[in-house]
Amino acid sequence: VQLQASGGGLVQAGGSLRLSCAASGFTLDYYAIGWFRQAPGKEREGVSCISNSGYSTDYADSVKGRFTISRDNAKNTVYLQMNSLKPEDTAVYYCAKATVPITIPTLEIGEYEYWGQGTLVTVSS
Repeated sequence: VQLQASGGGLVQAGGSLRLSCAASGFTLDYYAIGWFRQAPGKEREGVSCISNSGYSTDYADSVKGRFTISRDNAKNTVYLQMNSLKPEDTAVYYCAKATVPITIPTLEIGEYEYWGQGTLVTVSS
Protein backbone atom coordinates (compact mmCIF):
# COMPACT_ATOMS: atom_id res chain seq x y z
CA VAL A 1 0.00 0.00 0.00
CA GLN A 2 1.31 3.41 -0.95
CA LEU A 3 -0.08 6.91 -0.79
CA GLN A 4 2.02 9.63 -2.38
CA ALA A 5 1.12 13.27 -1.88
CA SER A 6 2.38 15.83 -4.37
CA GLY A 7 1.68 19.33 -5.64
CA GLY A 8 3.02 21.38 -2.78
CA GLY A 9 5.18 24.43 -3.24
CA LEU A 10 5.71 28.07 -2.40
CA VAL A 11 2.79 30.41 -3.02
CA GLN A 12 1.87 33.91 -1.96
CA ALA A 13 -1.02 34.55 0.38
CA GLY A 14 -4.26 34.53 -1.55
CA GLY A 15 -2.91 32.06 -4.09
CA SER A 16 -3.96 28.52 -4.91
CA LEU A 17 -2.47 25.06 -5.09
CA ARG A 18 -3.89 21.66 -5.94
CA LEU A 19 -2.51 18.69 -4.08
CA SER A 20 -2.75 15.17 -5.43
CA CYS A 21 -2.69 11.89 -3.56
CA ALA A 22 -1.79 8.92 -5.74
CA ALA A 23 -2.89 5.61 -4.28
CA SER A 24 -1.59 2.15 -5.11
CA GLY A 25 -1.58 -1.34 -3.68
CA PHE A 26 -5.22 -1.36 -2.61
CA THR A 27 -8.69 -0.78 -4.03
CA LEU A 28 -9.20 2.95 -3.61
CA ASP A 29 -12.94 2.63 -4.34
CA TYR A 30 -13.51 0.99 -0.95
CA TYR A 31 -11.80 3.52 1.32
CA ALA A 32 -12.28 7.02 2.60
CA ILE A 33 -9.22 9.24 2.23
CA GLY A 34 -8.16 12.03 4.50
CA TRP A 35 -5.85 15.00 4.11
CA PHE A 36 -3.88 16.08 7.16
CA ARG A 37 -1.20 18.65 7.83
CA GLN A 38 1.52 19.28 10.31
CA ALA A 39 3.06 22.69 10.80
CA PRO A 40 6.47 23.12 12.45
CA GLY A 41 6.20 22.64 16.18
CA LYS A 42 2.55 21.66 16.01
CA GLU A 43 0.61 18.43 16.12
CA ARG A 44 -0.76 16.83 12.99
CA GLU A 45 -4.35 17.90 12.33
CA GLY A 46 -7.13 16.84 10.04
CA VAL A 47 -7.86 19.10 7.08
CA SER A 48 -10.42 17.29 4.96
CA CYS A 49 -11.77 13.85 4.20
CA ILE A 50 -13.89 12.20 1.55
CA SER A 51 -15.93 9.01 1.53
CA ASN A 52 -15.10 6.13 -0.78
CA SER A 53 -17.88 7.19 -3.15
CA GLY A 54 -17.03 10.86 -2.99
CA TYR A 55 -20.52 11.86 -1.89
CA SER A 56 -19.59 12.68 1.69
CA THR A 57 -16.92 15.18 2.65
CA ASP A 58 -15.82 17.05 5.74
CA TYR A 59 -13.52 19.96 6.41
CA ALA A 60 -11.76 21.52 9.34
CA ASP A 61 -13.33 24.83 10.27
CA SER A 62 -10.10 26.62 9.42
CA VAL A 63 -10.32 25.62 5.73
CA LYS A 64 -14.07 25.54 5.08
CA GLY A 65 -15.00 27.60 2.05
CA ARG A 66 -11.39 27.69 0.84
CA PHE A 67 -10.42 24.04 0.31
CA THR A 68 -12.23 21.43 -1.77
CA ILE A 69 -11.56 17.71 -1.68
CA SER A 70 -12.41 15.43 -4.58
CA ARG A 71 -11.46 12.03 -5.92
CA ASP A 72 -11.17 10.17 -9.20
CA ASN A 73 -11.25 6.48 -8.38
CA ALA A 74 -10.58 5.57 -12.00
CA LYS A 75 -7.27 7.41 -11.72
CA ASN A 76 -6.59 6.18 -8.17
CA THR A 77 -6.15 9.79 -7.10
CA VAL A 78 -7.60 12.12 -4.49
CA TYR A 79 -7.22 15.88 -4.80
CA LEU A 80 -7.21 18.84 -2.46
CA GLN A 81 -7.85 22.16 -4.14
CA MET A 82 -6.62 24.93 -1.88
CA ASN A 83 -7.70 28.50 -2.62
CA SER A 84 -7.25 31.78 -0.77
CA LEU A 85 -4.22 30.37 0.97
CA LYS A 86 -3.03 31.98 4.19
CA PRO A 87 0.38 31.90 5.88
CA GLU A 88 -1.14 29.74 8.61
CA ASP A 89 -1.79 27.05 5.99
CA THR A 90 1.96 26.49 5.80
CA ALA A 91 2.61 22.85 6.69
CA VAL A 92 3.54 19.45 5.37
CA TYR A 93 0.37 17.92 3.95
CA TYR A 94 -0.23 14.19 4.09
CA CYS A 95 -2.90 11.93 2.71
CA ALA A 96 -3.91 8.67 4.34
CA LYS A 97 -6.48 5.91 3.87
CA ALA A 98 -9.13 4.91 6.35
CA THR A 99 -8.28 1.75 8.21
CA VAL A 100 -11.75 0.31 7.67
CA PRO A 101 -13.43 0.17 4.22
CA ILE A 102 -16.67 1.94 3.32
CA THR A 103 -17.04 4.12 6.40
CA ILE A 104 -18.31 7.61 7.00
CA PRO A 105 -15.14 9.70 6.88
CA THR A 106 -13.94 11.67 9.86
CA LEU A 107 -10.94 13.86 10.62
CA GLU A 108 -9.79 11.59 13.43
CA ILE A 109 -6.12 10.75 12.86
CA GLY A 110 -6.49 7.40 14.61
CA GLU A 111 -8.88 6.19 11.91
CA TYR A 112 -6.25 6.44 9.16
CA GLU A 113 -3.12 4.58 8.11
CA TYR A 114 -0.38 4.56 5.46
CA TRP A 115 0.57 8.23 5.65
CA GLY A 116 3.20 8.52 2.95
CA GLN A 117 5.90 11.19 2.75
CA GLY A 118 3.81 14.34 2.56
CA THR A 119 4.24 17.45 0.46
CA LEU A 120 5.34 20.84 1.77
CA VAL A 121 3.11 23.85 1.30
CA THR A 122 4.62 27.23 2.11
CA VAL A 123 2.47 30.34 1.98
CA SER A 124 4.30 33.63 2.13
CA SER A 125 2.70 36.82 3.43
